[in-house]
Amino acid sequence: MSASRTTRLVLLGALVLGLAMIYFPLLVVLLNSVNADTTFAWPPSSFTLEWWHRALGNQGALDALATSALVGVASTAISLVLGTMAAFALQRFRFFGRDQVSLLIILPIALPGIVTGIALNNAFRTILGIDLGLFTVIVAHATFSIVVVFNNVVARLRRMGGNLEEASMDLGAGGATTFRLVTFPMLRSALLAGGLLAFALSFDEIIVTTFTLGTGMETLPIWILNNLFRPNQAPIVNVVAAVLIVFSTVPVYLAQRLSGDTNAGGRL
Repeated sequence: MSASRTTRLVLLGALVLGLAMIYFPLLVVLLNSVNADTTFAWPPSSFTLEWWHRALGNQGALDALATSALVGVASTAISLVLGTMAAFALQRFRFFGRDQVSLLIILPIALPGIVTGIALNNAFRTILGIDLGLFTVIVAHATFSIVVVFNNVVARLRRMGGNLEEASMDLGAGGATTFRLVTFPMLRSALLAGGLLAFALSFDEIIVTTFTLGTGMETLPIWILNNLFRPNQAPIVNVVAAVLIVFSTVPVYLAQRLSGDTNAGGRL
């Protein structure tokens, strides 16, 4: 379908405007991280790396970064295992209530974060009697991270079909051998893409984290929130926010590239 020149210009203008609304504030954060003026006058009159040096020596920010990385890796590992198992169960088997179970798996990512946070807080503290800490926030992040792994694996399993696995078993390979030599290689890029997206979701999460993280503990987004309105910390907050932008962008970019490779593989 071809469009008129006017239509193309209108669509291009809307695209540019939308991208500017999304990315210009991020660009301001990146520039303010090297802005020599502590009041962040705009446009910046001069630039400095002093705030980056201070951020590298800020123990609170470094501890928060380590906590975010640990929570992200642990919740992603849980999501990969449970999401993959759920995808196989729902894609390869037919049973009563299959669609309802699929909905229940996907639902957590659609719920408002504050609802999920309050529900998990009550479950941990009131019902299970578990003190809030690193374990509770890892479990909380896994509840929504599992969805992106599940969706990636289900989509890949649908494109794969079962012919190659059946052929492997017909040739005498057992279930474990077939999974190792046939199924897993075809799932590998989808698992990696899902894992990267799950890590990015966990690393950025703040609302659910607020309700499930233990007292005295901070992830990087929580550290930013706690220091955002402290004048002497504002330049360092911009540096940490810039780092957070990079940490969030890279996994999403890699996941997008891997998903593209997966789609290409599905057409072979």
